[in-house]
Amino acid sequence: MSPCIFVPIFKKIFQLSHGKHRKENDCLNCGAILQGHFCHKCGQENLEPKETFWQMFAHFFYDITHFDSSFFHTAHHLLWKPGFLSLEYMSGKRASYLHPVRMYVFSSAIFFLIFFTFFSGGTHIKSNMNQPYGKAERAAWIREHEEKLRKDSSNHEMVALMARMKDSNAVVLVRDVFLTDEQEGFIQFGDKIYHTAEEYKTEQAKLPAAERAGWFERRFMIKIIEINTRYRENPDEVMSELGHSILHRLPYMLLISLPLFAGLLKLIYFRRKQFYYADHGVFTIHLYVFTFVVLTLIFVLTDLSQLKGFGFLAFIVFGLVLAMAFYLYRAMKTFYKQGWLKTFFKWLILVITSIIMMIVLFVLIMFFSAATL
Repeated sequence: MSPCIFVPIFKKIFQLSHGKHRKENDCLNCGAILQGHFCHKCGQENLEPKETFWQMFAHFFYDITHFDSSFFHTAHHLLWKPGFLSLEYMSGKRASYLHPVRMYVFSSAIFFLIFFTFFSGGTHIKSNMNQPYGKAERAAWIREHEEKLRKDSSNHEMVALMARMKDSNAVVLVRDVFLTDEQEGFIQFGDKIYHTAEEYKTEQAKLPAAERAGWFERRFMIKIIEINTRYRENPDEVMSELGHSILHRLPYMLLISLPLFAGLLKLIYFRRKQFYYADHGVFTIHLYVFTFVVLTLIFVLTDLSQLKGFGFLAFIVFGLVLAMAFYLYRAMKTFYKQGWLKTFFKWLILVITSIIMMIVLFVLIMFFSAATL
């Protein structure tokens, strides 16, 4: 069933919410004398300035989506004709469709509203500090630390922990290991572990001026030491804060990835001189909007699949993941107009490089989030 059949219904609803036209023929915005319902100078509609909340909401929704003329029309082509909207935009046919940037803003707002409804840092990123060490984990820890204790047995806390590790009747938690093992840290650079910022500053002062770390590296290391100290004292709180920080930076990560993804397309299709960088950008925006729609469905269906009797929805989720991969391939073939084999190899290169790009961006987001705790 085409979504376009709903357009007359919703148009009627929005017509009912339309404001009342003024009887006066002067424009309230610029003062020009009007010949109709719209000002020929500034374009403002001649409506009564007072409006209900529903009228205000209707105007907001219309401004975002251009609902009455292009919303469902654009959505239909976006979902069922991969690459078609990008071709239409490049050929100059733009008035009939929702603008790509407007589509991105609207779809990303809805997507992240739903995303943050399903996910939160405190509930989905946990430190597991109260989890007990299993038999295999104990054996691995013992092998790793026995040699260290033979060389240096002055660490009485570690000696006591080794005895507990070897006692099969004793329960050892992850928290116990983190509070005892000085080599453990939430974030660690190099072999040396500094317990306080003052210890790090003292070590730096002992070095020759040419071997000391620069200002940025010193500030960075001091921040890492502060995070590790907080993590050892209260790991659950730090992990919860980190989770919230990472999740709320994901919209920025996706926004940063958009021009980078367009850049990958520019490199992959570097011989296609008729495509400017902006053309690749429009293609990327349409692809991201489709991805937002599908991921929203995946989140909802995944949550529903946890209910009794709805396990079959997991197969639909798997199908949607495959659909995203096929959509990209089909959109590339339609937009760039190359054969299926050449498109497949370029699709494969794009998938691999974009995954690497997203991993790198996510790692950077993690480090930035940790550094700003």
